[in-house]
Amino acid sequence: MRVVLQRVSRASVTIEGRTAGSIGRGFCLLVGLTHGDTEATVDWMAEKVAGLRLFADPEGRMNLGLKNVGGAVLVISQFTLYADVVRGRRPSFIDAARPEAAIPLYERFVAALRAHGLEVATGEFGADMQVEIHNDGPVTLIMERNA
Repeated sequence: MRVVLQRVSRASVTIEGRTAGSIGRGFCLLVGLTHGDTEATVDWMAEKVAGLRLFADPEGRMNLGLKNVGGAVLVISQFTLYADVVRGRRPSFIDAARPEAAIPLYERFVAALRAHGLEVATGEFGADMQVEIHNDGPVTLIMERNA
């Protein structure tokens, strides 16, 4: 599982002209799943995201988490995170999990974040989405967990 996390002042996702999800302050997560990812993989990642302290305390140190600042999470499925560009000009996506495996894990990830008490908005798995991200900082993390 691979997640690109961006701390945002706001973020939203639009599908066919309608806003599917939006948040204010929080994290925008671009989520890719690969072969071999399991429920344990996504549960671990949800716990890690829920516990990260990436917001400034009064002294300016990254010491506060989402719950401390009333933050939310926007989760966007992104199979292209597993693109292989070593050969040729067109990426191969063979390392991305097929939808029949990825969709249940994506849904479990969203549910696990909610189980941690977080407000979670989402895009739509497999849809053509326009994502607006207002990166705050900028703060961007690349997180990976192999099964």
